[in-house]
Amino acid sequence: MKPIIYFDNISGTPLLTQVKEEMVNYIQNHFGNPTSQHRIGDAAMEILEQARAQVAKLINANPKEIVFTSGGTESVNHAIKGVAFALADKGKHIITSNIEHQSVLRSLRMLKRLDYHITSLPVDKYGMVDPADVKKAITDETILVSIMHANNEIGTIEPLEEISHITRERGIVFHTDAVASAGVIPVDVNRVGVDLLSMAANQFYGPSGVGALYIRPKTRILPFIDGGVQENNMRGGTHNMIGIVGMGKAAELALNEMPQRTQYLLTLKKALIDRITSMDDMVINGHPADNLPNLLSVSVKYVEGESMVLMLDEEGVCVLTRSACATGSLRASHVLIAIGLDYAVAQGTLIFSLSIMNNIDEVNRAFEVLRKSVEFLRNMSPLYRQKRK
Repeated sequence: MKPIIYFDNISGTPLLTQVKEEMVNYIQNHFGNPTSQHRIGDAAMEILEQARAQVAKLINANPKEIVFTSGGTESVNHAIKGVAFALADKGKHIITSNIEHQSVLRSLRMLKRLDYHITSLPVDKYGMVDPADVKKAITDETILVSIMHANNEIGTIEPLEEISHITRERGIVFHTDAVASAGVIPVDVNRVGVDLLSMAANQFYGPSGVGALYIRPKTRILPFIDGGVQENNMRGGTHNMIGIVGMGKAAELALNEMPQRTQYLLTLKKALIDRITSMDDMVINGHPADNLPNLLSVSVKYVEGESMVLMLDEEGVCVLTRSACATGSLRASHVLIAIGLDYAVAQGTLIFSLSIMNNIDEVNRAFEVLRKSVEFLRNMSPLYRQKRK
């Protein structure tokens, strides 16, 4: 059996050895509930707060501003619905963009059924939101702006700082979905000026099933899960201590190693771009400069994406055609349509997401598999044969 090349890290990264060891150590030596008022509970509480401090430091926040969740989707749902319900007396207008993750889009779809008004802003050909459009869209009823930090399909990084100047002037809560960026590129909540930020551990070599929501002090937001007094009354339920410990360690490593990781990922990404663009009729999506170092979206003309994914998988190369949360849909990616791609071209798109565990040999092998697959599929395409005449 051929060795597996995993280029789908945007769906979830492997655990780093140090993270795994930290989690195993907790399993072997601890079991207490941090809300229990005895020495076993106190020991668990100390570990919980250490992890909270590690996650807070990653985004330059105060530990008291971090609420642990079950992952990025819950963090997004909490931010959007928590603010919407808390500020319903002020207004029911929310602004977002056309390229948000499904967790944002579906949260807003639910709110729309409750008579909230949603304005979804267009993006340019790179997937960039124009801050001027945000300013124009604001009304006296606007209570929330939710714009992602970096897109999980094309990697474009949004101008959050400029947008935050606008929201602060108008006293509007500003949320960002930073699941694809936190732990991958520098994220400073004070510099970008957001009030709420969603993140997930499995994007920076931590465990799946655990995430966090940053909440700036004085932000009006209701709890999303009711129950006990955990997480400063913001999220009821017994803590997922094993996952939280892993997230804390992964956050610490991400912060300490980010410059080296970024340089390494950019080297791999450039090598992949150089090889792919040597082929005809290949389109690189996303902003050429303001882009995640670990993600590459490429549209292959005259070829259907699902067919390529299956052929690559047969050769041990794992990639995506679109966000993992939208897999199973036969429709073209809403992100690619939003940046102006033709439907047929959008359907032929692959997402390569790299990790620090990948290497240049894997890039070379993956490209050869891709090249042969594209050649085979194009030879079967009547549109490609017609184009060559």
